[in-house]
Amino acid sequence: MNPNNANYQIYIREVDEAAKSLGQRIIVLHAGTENECDAAFAELARQQAGALIVESDPFFNEITVHLVVLAARLSIPVVFSRREFTVAGGLLSYGASLTEAYRQVGIYTGRILKGAKPAELPILLPSRYELVLNLKTAKALGIAVPTSVLVRADEVIE
Repeated sequence: MNPNNANYQIYIREVDEAAKSLGQRIIVLHAGTENECDAAFAELARQQAGALIVESDPFFNEITVHLVVLAARLSIPVVFSRREFTVAGGLLSYGASLTEAYRQVGIYTGRILKGAKPAELPILLPSRYELVLNLKTAKALGIAVPTSVLVRADEVIE
Protein backbone atom coordinates (compact mmCIF):
# COMPACT_ATOMS: atom_id res chain seq x y z
CA MET A 1 0.00 0.00 0.00
CA ASN A 2 1.09 3.53 -0.70
CA PRO A 3 1.27 5.43 2.61
CA ASN A 4 0.94 8.67 0.64
CA ASN A 5 -2.58 7.75 -0.49
CA ALA A 6 -5.31 9.71 1.28
CA ASN A 7 -7.32 6.49 1.71
CA TYR A 8 -4.40 4.56 3.19
CA GLN A 9 -5.92 4.07 6.66
CA ILE A 10 -9.25 2.97 5.17
CA TYR A 11 -7.48 0.42 2.95
CA ILE A 12 -5.49 -0.93 5.92
CA ARG A 13 -8.66 -1.38 7.98
CA GLU A 14 -10.57 -3.07 5.13
CA VAL A 15 -7.76 -5.49 4.29
CA ASP A 16 -7.22 -6.34 7.95
CA GLU A 17 -10.95 -7.05 8.46
CA ALA A 18 -11.11 -9.19 5.31
CA ALA A 19 -8.04 -11.19 6.33
CA LYS A 20 -9.43 -11.82 9.82
CA SER A 21 -12.78 -12.96 8.42
CA LEU A 22 -10.95 -15.46 6.19
CA GLY A 23 -8.53 -16.59 8.89
CA GLN A 24 -5.55 -15.36 6.89
CA ARG A 25 -2.35 -13.75 8.08
CA ILE A 26 -1.39 -10.60 6.21
CA ILE A 27 1.75 -8.58 5.88
CA VAL A 28 1.19 -4.94 5.00
CA LEU A 29 4.06 -3.44 3.05
CA HIS A 30 4.40 0.24 2.28
CA ALA A 31 5.71 1.69 -0.96
CA GLY A 32 5.45 5.22 -2.31
CA THR A 33 8.46 5.13 -4.64
CA GLU A 34 9.91 2.62 -7.12
CA ASN A 35 12.81 1.88 -4.73
CA GLU A 36 10.33 1.20 -1.93
CA CYS A 37 8.45 -1.17 -4.29
CA ASP A 38 11.70 -3.04 -4.94
CA ALA A 39 12.27 -3.33 -1.19
CA ALA A 40 8.67 -4.44 -0.59
CA PHE A 41 8.98 -7.25 -3.13
CA ALA A 42 12.28 -8.33 -1.58
CA GLU A 43 10.53 -8.44 1.79
CA LEU A 44 7.72 -10.55 0.28
CA ALA A 45 10.30 -13.04 -0.91
CA ARG A 46 12.08 -13.02 2.45
CA GLN A 47 8.79 -13.68 4.26
CA GLN A 48 7.84 -16.34 1.68
CA ALA A 49 4.50 -14.69 1.01
CA GLY A 50 2.09 -16.83 -0.95
CA ALA A 51 0.52 -13.94 -2.87
CA LEU A 52 0.22 -10.18 -3.02
CA ILE A 53 -2.66 -7.76 -3.41
CA VAL A 54 -1.71 -4.37 -4.83
CA GLU A 55 -4.20 -1.75 -3.70
CA SER A 56 -5.64 0.71 -6.19
CA ASP A 57 -3.42 3.78 -6.27
CA PRO A 58 -2.46 6.38 -8.91
CA PHE A 59 1.25 5.85 -8.20
CA PHE A 60 1.00 2.10 -8.77
CA ASN A 61 -0.92 2.77 -12.00
CA GLU A 62 2.04 4.83 -13.23
CA ILE A 63 4.50 1.97 -12.67
CA THR A 64 2.39 -0.92 -13.97
CA VAL A 65 5.19 -2.59 -15.93
CA HIS A 66 7.68 -2.22 -13.07
CA LEU A 67 5.34 -4.01 -10.66
CA VAL A 68 4.54 -6.77 -13.15
CA VAL A 69 8.28 -7.32 -13.78
CA LEU A 70 9.00 -7.51 -10.04
CA ALA A 71 6.20 -10.05 -9.56
CA ALA A 72 7.46 -12.18 -12.46
CA ARG A 73 11.07 -12.03 -11.29
CA LEU A 74 10.13 -13.30 -7.84
CA SER A 75 7.34 -15.64 -9.06
CA ILE A 76 4.79 -14.05 -6.76
CA PRO A 77 1.11 -14.26 -7.75
CA VAL A 78 -0.38 -10.76 -7.63
CA VAL A 79 -3.97 -9.52 -7.71
CA PHE A 80 -4.29 -6.01 -9.09
CA SER A 81 -7.28 -3.66 -9.21
CA ARG A 82 -7.05 -2.67 -12.89
CA ARG A 83 -7.08 -4.76 -16.05
CA GLU A 84 -4.07 -2.87 -17.44
CA PHE A 85 -1.86 -4.77 -14.99
CA THR A 86 -3.14 -8.12 -16.23
CA VAL A 87 -2.73 -7.06 -19.87
CA ALA A 88 0.88 -6.11 -19.01
CA GLY A 89 1.52 -9.62 -17.69
CA GLY A 90 0.07 -9.62 -14.18
CA LEU A 91 -1.81 -12.71 -13.03
CA LEU A 92 -5.22 -11.35 -12.16
CA SER A 93 -7.14 -8.15 -11.77
CA TYR A 94 -10.49 -7.43 -10.20
CA GLY A 95 -11.86 -3.93 -10.02
CA ALA A 96 -14.31 -1.38 -11.26
CA SER A 97 -14.66 -1.17 -15.03
CA LEU A 98 -12.95 2.00 -16.23
CA THR A 99 -14.92 1.79 -19.49
CA GLU A 100 -18.16 1.95 -17.52
CA ALA A 101 -16.81 4.79 -15.35
CA TYR A 102 -15.88 6.82 -18.43
CA ARG A 103 -19.32 6.16 -19.90
CA GLN A 104 -20.88 7.58 -16.75
CA VAL A 105 -18.61 10.64 -16.98
CA GLY A 106 -19.93 11.22 -20.50
CA ILE A 107 -23.53 10.93 -19.35
CA TYR A 108 -22.91 13.36 -16.49
CA THR A 109 -21.14 15.81 -18.81
CA GLY A 110 -24.11 15.69 -21.15
CA ARG A 111 -26.52 16.34 -18.29
CA ILE A 112 -24.46 19.32 -17.10
CA LEU A 113 -24.24 20.74 -20.62
CA LYS A 114 -28.03 20.50 -20.81
CA GLY A 115 -28.35 22.61 -17.66
CA ALA A 116 -28.24 20.21 -14.72
CA LYS A 117 -26.51 21.54 -11.63
CA PRO A 118 -23.56 19.34 -10.65
CA ALA A 119 -24.39 19.63 -6.95
CA GLU A 120 -27.81 18.14 -7.62
CA LEU A 121 -26.55 15.07 -9.48
CA PRO A 122 -26.29 11.90 -7.41
CA ILE A 123 -22.94 10.45 -6.47
CA LEU A 124 -22.48 7.17 -8.32
CA LEU A 125 -20.58 4.14 -7.16
CA PRO A 126 -19.14 1.63 -9.60
CA SER A 127 -21.83 -0.67 -10.94
CA ARG A 128 -19.69 -3.01 -13.02
CA TYR A 129 -16.59 -4.88 -11.92
CA GLU A 130 -14.22 -6.85 -14.15
CA LEU A 131 -12.32 -10.03 -13.46
CA VAL A 132 -9.41 -10.40 -15.90
CA LEU A 133 -7.10 -13.42 -15.83
CA ASN A 134 -3.79 -13.94 -17.62
CA LEU A 135 -3.41 -17.68 -18.35
CA LYS A 136 0.15 -17.28 -19.65
CA THR A 137 1.18 -15.83 -16.30
CA ALA A 138 -0.75 -18.50 -14.39
CA LYS A 139 1.11 -21.19 -16.35
CA ALA A 140 4.48 -19.51 -15.68
CA LEU A 141 3.66 -19.50 -11.96
CA GLY A 142 2.53 -23.13 -12.04
CA ILE A 143 -1.04 -22.21 -11.11
CA ALA A 144 -3.84 -24.43 -12.40
CA VAL A 145 -6.83 -22.13 -12.79
CA PRO A 146 -10.10 -23.85 -11.87
CA THR A 147 -12.80 -23.94 -14.54
CA SER A 148 -15.13 -22.17 -12.08
CA VAL A 149 -12.80 -19.13 -12.17
CA LEU A 150 -12.36 -19.26 -15.95
CA VAL A 151 -16.11 -19.16 -16.58
CA ARG A 152 -16.55 -16.22 -14.20
CA ALA A 153 -13.80 -14.14 -15.80
CA ASP A 154 -14.86 -11.21 -17.96
CA GLU A 155 -11.68 -11.59 -19.98
CA VAL A 156 -9.09 -14.34 -20.24
CA ILE A 157 -5.72 -13.45 -21.76
CA GLU A 158 -3.97 -16.44 -23.32
